[in-house]
Amino acid sequence: MTYLNEHFKEVLKILDLPQEAVEVFCKTAEKIDNSKSFSAKVDSLIKEYMYPKAHDFGELFTKTKFVAMRHGVKHYTFDFVMLVIASEIMHERYKEAGLSEELFRDTIMDLKYKFDECLDCKEVYGTFVAGWNTGFFALERFCLGRFQFEYSDFGVCDEYITSAGVTIKRGDKTLGFHIPSSGVPLTDEVRLDSYKKAYEFFKDYRREDGLMIFECGSWLLWDGYKEFLPAKLNTLKFIDDFELIKQGEKAVFTDAWRVFGKAGFGSPKKWPTDTSMRRAFKEHVVTNKGKTGSGHGIIVFDGEKIVR
Repeated sequence: MTYLNEHFKEVLKILDLPQEAVEVFCKTAEKIDNSKSFSAKVDSLIKEYMYPKAHDFGELFTKTKFVAMRHGVKHYTFDFVMLVIASEIMHERYKEAGLSEELFRDTIMDLKYKFDECLDCKEVYGTFVAGWNTGFFALERFCLGRFQFEYSDFGVCDEYITSAGVTIKRGDKTLGFHIPSSGVPLTDEVRLDSYKKAYEFFKDYRREDGLMIFECGSWLLWDGYKEFLPAKLNTLKFIDDFELIKQGEKAVFTDAWRVFGKAGFGSPKKWPTDTSMRRAFKEHVVTNKGKTGSGHGIIVFDGEKIVR
C-alpha cells in the first residue's frame, strides 16, 4: 500500500501542525514508500499490532526504535508517522462501529497534544509517548469534550462508600479518564460538559441506580496544592470535583515537565515564572522546599450534576 496517501495528508491537516513538521512527516512516509524493506517492515508491524484489534503499543514502539535507526529516521518522528498510518485502520473501524466523524477528529487530536509536548520537551517533530495510544486505536478510549474517557473497573480498594452513601466495590464498572494537555481551561462549564457527554456516550457503564462513576489517577489530584496554588485557578476547582480515595506526597516533582515543559527536566531554580501556576510551583519547590503529590479519586455523576 501507499502510506503517503489522502488519509495521511488529511490527518495532518486535522492536527493543524506547523508546515515544516508536515513536510518532515510527509517525507518520512515517502521514504517508507520508496523502500521495499522499509515498507515491508512497516506493513508487518501494522498487521501484527492492529489486528484483530489494536494491542500492545508499548511493545510495538520498543521495536520501532530499531527500525528507525536502520533507515536513518528519528525515532520520535517515525513513531508519529506510524500512528498516522495506523489511524487509517482506526478510522475505518470508527465507520464500521457507527461512530461519528466528529468523534474521530476530536479523539485523533491527542496526536497534536503529544506532538506539542515532544517539540517542547525533546525539540523533535514527533511523539515520545507513542505506546500510550493503544486505547484510542482499540476504540476503548475516546475524547468527549475536554477529557478522554475509557472503559475501566474499580480496583483501588475492596470497597469504598462515598460521602453520598454510594457503595463502590472492587471490579465495579467505572470510566477512567485523562486530562490531555490541550490548553483548554478547566472551567466549570467545560468540565460539566465533558462529564455529560461521557454519561451519554457510555450508557452501558451506568449503574442500575442510573449513576456513573468516573475514576482518575493523576499528579493533579492532591489536596496539598490547595495550600500554595492561587485560589482562582480552575485546577483547584477540578480537584474539588473528586472524592480523593488515595493520595501521597512526592519529595521530587517528577511531573515538573507537565508544568514547565523542557525546563521541568532541569534545575528548579531555572524554571520560568511566566504564569501564575508556574510562579506558585517554583516558589513552593525552590523557596519553601515544599513537596508535591498525586492521587486517585472518583466522581459520582447522575447525568446532570456531581452527586456528593
